[in-house]
Amino acid sequence: MLEELDIRNLGPIREATIAPAAGMTAITGETGAGKSMLLSAIRLVSGGAAESSRVSAGADEAWAQAIFALSDDAVASEHSGDTNDAGSGDADSGFTGAAAAVAKAHDAGVDPEDGELFLSRTVRASGRSRAVLGGKSVPRSVLGAIAGELVTIHGQTDQLKIAASSRQREFLDRVAGDEAELAAYRKAWDALAAMDERLERLRSQESSARQQADYLRESIDRINRIDPQPWEDEELKARRERIENAADIAQGVGSALGALDASQVDVDAADGASAVELINHAVTSLRAIRVGGTFSEQADRLESINADLGDVVFALSQELGDEGSVEDLDQINGRIHELGDLARRWGPTLADVLAWRDKAAFDLEDLDASPEKVAELESERQTLYDAALAAADVLSAARVAAAADLGARVTEELGSLAMLGASLEVRVTPRDKADDPLGPYGRDDIAFLFTPFEGSPQLPMGKSASGGELSRLMLALELVAADTRGGADQTFIFDEVDAGVGGKAAVELGKRLARLARSAQVIVVTHLAQVASWADAQFVVTKEPPDADDDDLGVVTTIAEVNGETRVHEIARMLSGSESEASLDHARELLSDSRLTLPLAGAGAAGD
Repeated sequence: MLEELDIRNLGPIREATIAPAAGMTAITGETGAGKSMLLSAIRLVSGGAAESSRVSAGADEAWAQAIFALSDDAVASEHSGDTNDAGSGDADSGFTGAAAAVAKAHDAGVDPEDGELFLSRTVRASGRSRAVLGGKSVPRSVLGAIAGELVTIHGQTDQLKIAASSRQREFLDRVAGDEAELAAYRKAWDALAAMDERLERLRSQESSARQQADYLRESIDRINRIDPQPWEDEELKARRERIENAADIAQGVGSALGALDASQVDVDAADGASAVELINHAVTSLRAIRVGGTFSEQADRLESINADLGDVVFALSQELGDEGSVEDLDQINGRIHELGDLARRWGPTLADVLAWRDKAAFDLEDLDASPEKVAELESERQTLYDAALAAADVLSAARVAAAADLGARVTEELGSLAMLGASLEVRVTPRDKADDPLGPYGRDDIAFLFTPFEGSPQLPMGKSASGGELSRLMLALELVAADTRGGADQTFIFDEVDAGVGGKAAVELGKRLARLARSAQVIVVTHLAQVASWADAQFVVTKEPPDADDDDLGVVTTIAEVNGETRVHEIARMLSGSESEASLDHARELLSDSRLTLPLAGAGAAGD
């Protein structure tokens, strides 16, 4: 929710801080006092256009900051990783509302601090602006994306957003609660889209792509024909080195064996006694000494040394006669040459060559535009299309059911909002299968068709209602959505919702705003006491003439919260324009009546 809004030098507002209630907050004041500047501040921190003309006279820059308090669940979602690919909120994360705002802030490099997000915007008199998120400069589009998940403004200029078919679809999906159906469809659609992209690549190949396919095919064939094994070249080089040094190896090993153990070589070639024989002689001599102690210990050590020498003799004897022939050397050199050529082309190692071959095989599949390959993929594509179409039909059925219920319930709400005879039809029209109707969000065209009064033609929403009527229509929509799906985890701001409303209808309007405030934060800019009286908090915007010393600064607007008797006086002013005892008594009675227990969410229209 919006925890605090700070404004500096924006239009006639020199300095103001507003801390809206968690439920319903009313912004009141005389016409022309500057209530619209509050909406300007919200739009500014929401990434709206920066107009230097809004900077207060004599000031260098205007500044606005919104502090949003986030629920523990929304903050926890940053680390949960529990995402899906569908939903009416963030398309990448699968979250909606505050959770989506946290995800988008994280993507921008900013995480909530103590469960709060800070969005601010500075507009210089020169016309340049700066957007800041949590102390970090960001593009203003980032503020817009994040604020769009946290705040919904229903004002004359903001209502046109709901005229977009995509926004109407998102709203219907939210009310329908069709997340599972939409996720299943998006999975099928993504698979179909990937196949369409693959087929398009195949069909649009040029000669260069065909040449690339020929190159890959020939290269794979060559590698397969040579059939290299990882590290085979290193093993062959080591074996070649032995063959090339066979004479030296034979002479060295033979001489070493002769010195260590003459029994392993030609006795006649042995030069004197071997090391094994000499050590055995030494052991025998020491054992012959009848005195124990050190002589026996040294004999044991010599026997241990002799055992190690035996291991060395055995290992060297295995190396004799294993060097290979000249014919082997020719074959090894030929093989090393073949492997070296592969490594130079696709290496540097044989393991790299094999990895390149495996990747090339996958690439070749996409480059192979043979009629047989295309036909195979087209068959797979038809299977994927049938699956996506079936999932789209399931999604359509959920939307159709929700659309009928939404239209009927909104129409019922409109009757209590001074709009007798007004109605809303939510039309879900499946596109013709012959036109390949599937898109990222199904096969349905969604249209919100509004009839503002009995006998009026049915027209698309946004083209058939005044600003006040459209605000009340949006209130009715949000009420039904809240009753159906629970808390919206958002801040709703209503402007002009009370245009053309008075008397009992104004009381019903206030009740419904308060009812919505039970599941979401509601801020309403109003001139009706019957609406303001239902608010949990009320702020008054007042025009004040400039001080004599600051006459060049023009009119100054102040904003202050009213409580107790101060609020009674403001309600009285709104009722009759005066603060007589009669109007004050009327104001107290209105405030008292507006504290009646509200019906539970989903229990039907207030006052029933």
